[in-house]
Formats: sequence, structure tokens, C-alpha cells
Amino acid sequence: MHLPRIAVVGRPNVGKSSIFNVLARRRIAIVDEQAGITRDRVSAEIRIGARRAEIIDTGGMGIEDADDLTADVERQIEIAMREADVLLFVVDIRDGVTPLDEFAADRVRRLEKPVILVANKADNPNLANLAGEFPALGVGEALVTSTKHNRGIGDLRESLEEALADFPVEGQAPQETGPVKIAIVGKRNAGKSTLVNYLAGESRVIVSDVPGTTRDSVDVGFEIEGRRFVAIDTAGLRRAKSVKEAVDYYGMTRTHRSISRADVVIFLMDCSTSISAVDKKLGASIVEAHKPVVIALNKYDLASDVDPEKFRKYIDARLKGLSFAPVVFISAATGFNVGAALEIAEDLWSQANSRVTTGELNRAVAAIVERRRPRAAGGRLPKVYYATQAAVAPVTIVLFVSNPKAFRRNYIRYVENALRRTFFFEEVPLRIILRESGGGAGPRPAAGESPRK
Repeated sequence: MHLPRIAVVGRPNVGKSSIFNVLARRRIAIVDEQAGITRDRVSAEIRIGARRAEIIDTGGMGIEDADDLTADVERQIEIAMREADVLLFVVDIRDGVTPLDEFAADRVRRLEKPVILVANKADNPNLANLAGEFPALGVGEALVTSTKHNRGIGDLRESLEEALADFPVEGQAPQETGPVKIAIVGKRNAGKSTLVNYLAGESRVIVSDVPGTTRDSVDVGFEIEGRRFVAIDTAGLRRAKSVKEAVDYYGMTRTHRSISRADVVIFLMDCSTSISAVDKKLGASIVEAHKPVVIALNKYDLASDVDPEKFRKYIDARLKGLSFAPVVFISAATGFNVGAALEIAEDLWSQANSRVTTGELNRAVAAIVERRRPRAAGGRLPKVYYATQAAVAPVTIVLFVSNPKAFRRNYIRYVENALRRTFFFEEVPLRIILRESGGGAGPRPAAGESPRK
């Protein structure tokens, strides 16, 4: 079902990203005093009354981009406006009508679409009296808002609900399985935006040789053979000592948050360059988040001398904790092997959501312990009494044992790898939690184990 689209437009620094965030009910778009922070179309699914809708933040109209990306930013604004069903035209009530507002209003009027004019930044209630001059823009009366004080947001939601009245409410269309969310992460200029655009089949995010072009985390929905996905393009990370501007900090924060909310991560690296400290840091973040990950080595078309097998060994040596992750060589520019990377990502999502029965799990754990028993600690042999799967995504196994502190880390790693080989989750993170049990009461002993020996 086509979700109605709401595009938030206007000149720079009128609070478009703040309006976007307050309607999305979470901080997605970067909000900063520096003009021109938003470049790409940043989108999120929101609820307006009984309806779901997609809201899209855009860059500021009429601003010269510091990295000579003005034409790209303008193209993204134009696409968002053309595809929108409703336009939220935002102005700054404190500044009155400016020439840039008039320029933006002219573009908005020419589209002949429903427009809601929002006079934002009325942080002092007395400023509401200034809204009377904005009808001169020719798009109707202005709604007065203050995102800082949540003033007028209820009225804005009501206006949006009226504007979307002709769209179906939830329940009138069949419910679908939610899309698989794939975070695409990597250091600067690894090719993340190129990959997102290839998957989306359009120029959805700006691609440039300028490092750091993408600043927000940009959600892009696409569909392949009836299966829905959301690609989350993220800002490229840089070395910590190079993080000088607030926008760099926001980009790093958004990348970590995108990893957390993703179902699967595509970790993009340029196979023509060495693995860097930034790559290692990103790998550690993925391991810490216990996310399934595809290591996608991009620009393979430009690195004909790369030996895939040797590069795999190189990755395992440099990226600790990701030896289970599948590796695929791709070219985001030509599309080489991109379909394969997506198939692997979907398979990893399936693995991460796998469940095994308690009986199967306990028989497997008993066999694993029988092959290699834990070493004695303090003169006593640690025992495993019982195992159960507590969760999926990540797959979480709880082992009830005699003394959790007696189990060495390398033994837990042995059990983890053995369980991966035994069941369906060989290529995804596996969490093992140890819980103390007396053995006589509580959980049953694992098959082949005696509570007391």
C-alpha cells in the first residue's frame, strides 16, 4: 500500500529538521544552528491519527553548499516535492517574510499540491501576533509552532490528518510483514550512498567524491521480488581525532544508532585500500551490538589484483570477532554481486530469527560438553545442567551451570562455535549467558549430564 508522503520544505534554518523530528517522535534528522546541515532526503514512517505516512526532511532551498553540492541538494528537494502528497512549508516567525521565503513559496505554489504553512520558532507566545504577514506568500494562513516548547504541534497533526483524509486508514489494507532494515556502514568514501542508490533504483542520496557528503542516517525503502527492505545510509566515520565539527559528532552518533536499530548490517569497505583504525572501530561496534553482518568489499571492479581468499584471511586477522561473518566482493557502481549481498543479508536475518527446541538444544550441548569438558576450577569440575534458548535477534542461549565464574572465556567460545556449526545460525552473532543453578532443583540437567557427579 502506498503510504502518503509529507515533504518538509523551506529555506535554511527555519526548523524543518526539528518539525520532522517532533512529528517522527524521535531524533532522526540532525538539528544544528549551522545552515545547510541537511542535504539528502531523510525519511521516517509516522502515524497521523489512524493513518500511517512517510515524512521526508529536505535541505534548505536557495543555499550555496560549502562543498559545491548545491545542484545535488536542489535535485533531492525537487524529487521530494514532486513525490509528496502534502507539503509542510516551514518559515521562521521571528524573521518575517524574507526573499528566500518568497523564492520557496513560488516553487511550492507551482506544484499545486496541498500545503500547510508552518510559522515555526514561536518560542515566546507573544510572537504568534507576527503570523499575520505570512498569508502574503500565497499558500494560506500560517500555523504557529514552537518545537522547543511543543507549542502548536497538536494543531499541526490535526491539519495533517485533514490533509490525508482521502488516504486509507490502517486496517483497510492487508497487513504485510515488516521490511528487513539494513544499515549500510563504513568509513568515508567507501561507496555507501552509491550502493543505496543502486538498491533504490534512483538517485536517492547524494553521491560525491567529497568525504562526509552524507550527514544524516537516511532510510530508503525498496522492494525486490515482492520482499520489502529499508536501506539505512549512514554518515561515514572518521578517526576520533579528526572529529572537529558538531556535524561529525552527530554523524558518528547516528551511525551507532543505525546499527542498533537495524536487522542486518552491511559493513562496506573499499577492497583497494587497507583496513584502517576506523574500520576496526566500526567492526567493534557491530560486534558489541550483536548484529548479523555482511562484510561487503566494494570497488572490486577497480582492484583486479585482489585475491579473495587471501583478503578473507587478512580480514579475519584485522577485524577481531567477525570471523563468522560472510564476505562478498561487490561493485556498487556497476551492480556486480550486489544482489548476492542482499540475498546473504536476508539469509542472515532468517538465521538470527531461528529457534531450536529445548530438547534439540540440550542434546547438542550434552554432546559438545562430552567432546570437551571444562577445566576444573578450585579442585571441582564445572558442570552444565541445562540449556534453553531465551531470545532471537540475537540468538541467545542460557546455560544453567554449577559456577559461572569457573567457565573460562575460551571454553565459552568453543561452545559458541560448536552450537553455530550444529544449528542454523553459523553466520550470525550468538550470545551465551551463564546462570548459576544448584542442579538438584530448578532446571533439568542437560541430556547426558548428571546433576551431581
